[in-house]
Amino acid sequence: MRIPKALSAAIAACLLAAGCGGGSSSEEGGATTGGSEVTQVSLGVLPLVDLAPIYLGQEQGFFADEGIELTFQIAQGGAAIVPSVLSGELDFGFSNPTSLIVARSQGLPVKIIAPGGSSTGEVGADYGAVVVPPGSDIQDAAGLAGRRVSVNTLSNIGDTSIRESVRAAGGDPDAVQFVELPFPDMGAALQNGQVDAIWVVEPFLTGALAQGAVPVAWNWIDVSPDLMASAYFTSEQTLQENPDLVERFAGAVARSAEYAQQNPDEARAIIGTYTQIPPEVIEQITLPRWQPEVNAESTQRLVELALADGLIETEVSTDDLVAQTGD
Repeated sequence: MRIPKALSAAIAACLLAAGCGGGSSSEEGGATTGGSEVTQVSLGVLPLVDLAPIYLGQEQGFFADEGIELTFQIAQGGAAIVPSVLSGELDFGFSNPTSLIVARSQGLPVKIIAPGGSSTGEVGADYGAVVVPPGSDIQDAAGLAGRRVSVNTLSNIGDTSIRESVRAAGGDPDAVQFVELPFPDMGAALQNGQVDAIWVVEPFLTGALAQGAVPVAWNWIDVSPDLMASAYFTSEQTLQENPDLVERFAGAVARSAEYAQQNPDEARAIIGTYTQIPPEVIEQITLPRWQPEVNAESTQRLVELALADGLIETEVSTDDLVAQTGD
């Protein structure tokens, strides 16, 4: 993908970060519309491209069809959202699965209830990758061993998936030197030699490619060709006390995912309403794949990697982590 370099400055101004959210603050019967009861539902979010379907679903009336009036609460960072879900301040939240795996391993009662964004499964056309500067002697994932590689958060889905890429390419995954940097700062760090490689997701991947960066690993695909890279979750308390609400919310999310997948132009258009990504960049970015059902199999792969890489000490059961119908 070759993109005008003028896009780079605009992309660098975007503020995106990986995170999570949720809770149980809904009030059943708090409002009525046309004689029908409406449930007020709060969702903790971050301005990520993964969330396009849920905004699109709200616009299309899918949540209203389920009797849900959805309110978005934008978090300053992902760390605050899990506690907000567990305290009941929020009904639901958004996260990457590894964060929820680690939380579950620490005894926090989180439950994945619906999928967010998933890998496209296409090498050369995914919405996240590890890239190196032009002219780098790093030719593939194995070459990342012994080098400085930036991730947005240490001990999370970025570094554990990169280790898998290095491992699969025959390199030493334990030799990678991970450096924590915010996504917006990574392009400059790569250009000035502060790091040797960066892991970026959209729109920062598009920005890096526009500056001549070269992909050397498609780390999500190396974990699973259909890796579920983000998800919606709630607390066990909400699931037990209000299973009907959880089912209705998950149903609306699934319908929204199918609609977004079938209508990518509308998904691109909605991204501009809740992020600061410029329109010309939105037109260039690679969109995630949106699926209607939780991918427990790819989540299990992340559990295995978290265990192998020392993020967790004991295995987390996906049966405990992922909500089943009737939970």
